[in-house]
Amino acid sequence: MWAASCLASCCAGCACNLCQSAVSSISRRSARIAYCFLFAFSLIASWILRDVAPPLLEKIPWINHFHQIPDREWFETEAVLRVSLGNFLFFTILSVVMIGVKSQKDPRDSIHHGGWMMKVTCWFLLVLFSLFFVPNGVISFYETIAKFGSGFFLLVQVVLLLDFVHGWNDKWVSYDEQFWYVALFVVSLVCYLATFIFSGLLFHLFTPSGHDCGLNTFFIVMTLIFVFVFLIVALHPTVGGSILPASVISVYCTYLCYSALASEPRDYECNGLHKHSKAVSTGTLTLGLLTTVLSVVYSAVRAGSSTTLLSPPSSPRAGAGKPLLPLDKLEEGEENEKAKLVSYSYAFFHIIFSLASMYSAMLLTGWSTSVGESGKLIDVGWPSVWVRVMTSWATAGLYIWSLLAPILFPEREF
Repeated sequence: MWAASCLASCCAGCACNLCQSAVSSISRRSARIAYCFLFAFSLIASWILRDVAPPLLEKIPWINHFHQIPDREWFETEAVLRVSLGNFLFFTILSVVMIGVKSQKDPRDSIHHGGWMMKVTCWFLLVLFSLFFVPNGVISFYETIAKFGSGFFLLVQVVLLLDFVHGWNDKWVSYDEQFWYVALFVVSLVCYLATFIFSGLLFHLFTPSGHDCGLNTFFIVMTLIFVFVFLIVALHPTVGGSILPASVISVYCTYLCYSALASEPRDYECNGLHKHSKAVSTGTLTLGLLTTVLSVVYSAVRAGSSTTLLSPPSSPRAGAGKPLLPLDKLEEGEENEKAKLVSYSYAFFHIIFSLASMYSAMLLTGWSTSVGESGKLIDVGWPSVWVRVMTSWATAGLYIWSLLAPILFPEREF
């Protein structure tokens, strides 16, 4: 125990020195990247503490106050939720502080982009406080709201994807050249080929012969139905949509279907990955965590760069264009003043990380219902399956709505 404490102290000292040298080199432009690294580090810490912290939590009387000591998996889930709570509090506090920041001259702008040593210290103290000193009742309440926050984060991911694919299509069409129309068709064709090949693999892996796998068949068939509906609606003369967004959303829905089926318990007979349930290597777990980190971080960065979701109405990125013919020096001065407005909402940027903290905790704990072997894997269990399936259906619904809404409500701007 004494050796472990010494080792932890040495590691903490080295980490502090490393952080001090790193944060001093963070510039204004790299602030968002720094937040992403801090968030990614918190996910790695959660994964490690899931295996390391349970023996410590068992010895804390206000955490382990039960007459019958829970099994180790309860303490593993508790450790992940507690680190997630610290992360959530850190980004939520920053979000509240940043409410109403519209100009770079606002003193809070320097807090968002600077003061990294202070912010890292506050993050560490919040995580430490949540890990060892927060009562179990607070963690149980946070676990409940984290499930709803995770669902909202998944919806944000869907909205970002729809915004991206529509913007991609509009940009290529705006070139109005044959090359870009051919490129649009080729990319769409590749996406549809990938969709149908992927669907064939899903039937092969997750509907093995000799087993009753009606649920898996239902998921795959529903995804294929959505694929055809996307194409029919997008190419309908009244809608006047494009094939590119339909093909990209088809691939994404197929991927979500695979992700749902792959999240089924490893001992489920219709899961084609069950043969590997007894030999899950550390490399596989590392790859799974890395994929999760990249997915969550990308969503947060994309949200932080989105002009439609985060830009304040007065922001230059929100559509306030430059005048074609400035008539006097006053208008030029207004342009210089407008150029100093923030380009995105700092408050909403941090809210995205707060929601991502909840989502990552649900992934690492199997939506807080992991038992047995699934508790050692990332995002495995029936709750994860249904979350993925519902996300796929929500994606399909929102995409179809984005095509039909301008027709159903022509007087409104979408």
